[in-house]
Amino acid sequence: MPLHKQSNIQTIIMKPIIVGTDFSEGSYMALELAIDVANRFQSDIILIWARREKLLFNDEQLSVMTNLAEDKLQSLCDKYQPALTYGKLRWQITNGKVAPALSTTATRELASMIIIGTNGASGFEKYWMGSQAVRIVQDSPCPVLTVRQGYDFHKQLERIVVPIRINANSRQKVPPAASIAKIFDSEVRILGLLDMKEDESALRTYVQQSVDYLEKEGIRYQTEIRPYSNYCDTVMAYCDDIKADLVVINTEQDRIISQIFLGTNAQQIVHRSQIPVLCIHPADYINVAAKV
Repeated sequence: MPLHKQSNIQTIIMKPIIVGTDFSEGSYMALELAIDVANRFQSDIILIWARREKLLFNDEQLSVMTNLAEDKLQSLCDKYQPALTYGKLRWQITNGKVAPALSTTATRELASMIIIGTNGASGFEKYWMGSQAVRIVQDSPCPVLTVRQGYDFHKQLERIVVPIRINANSRQKVPPAASIAKIFDSEVRILGLLDMKEDESALRTYVQQSVDYLEKEGIRYQTEIRPYSNYCDTVMAYCDDIKADLVVINTEQDRIISQIFLGTNAQQIVHRSQIPVLCIHPADYINVAAKV
């Protein structure tokens, strides 16, 4: 499948950005990163706190929690609004679990992306779903940007990694990566991942098609092909080697399947990455382009 032929560098600009918060340090970092992105995209930000099911609390406890959350949300808006150059920062309280709450809001608001903080995971959780971040990626109707607590978001977004395999959906990550690269004046690093030697010719064709798109859009790029046996280990090692600032991945499956199982490669990257991860469902680029 060739790359989308139409040039849509503006596909993720101007639509609101959704930021989930639980008032943790990680979620504050996600908000600060969102402000940087929103200033480049000239977007509004909607800050979401999900009020859990009533059965977990009595009415009085729920009321107290809600009042505290309202105060915190308003304080965050008051604090960070001056840093938002073009858009507005507003907040909403939703009911229910975090992942469906963010998904519902993103759908209603035609959001360009969701940005969330994550503490990452260790041990068995690296290899199996268990965090809110993974569930949010599963449910989201738009791309999700995850940022680990402790990430230096003040660092310039210099290098964006886009792993490419012989996969029908793999190249669909290139246009969203190009959109971000153009706005942040970043270099895109196309990482061709070679599973079997006999597939090298086909992989190089995929990489060249990605390069053709980037050249058409005037994006700086470099390419490298690496053999791999473990997708996550190879991608993470490459990101470390070049001091990458963002990695763009897809969920490998269509949306219905990914709502059941995100995909081993995607979930490992989300959990383990020390740099922000932009997660794209295979249809996200086309769906977002249709909204603009």
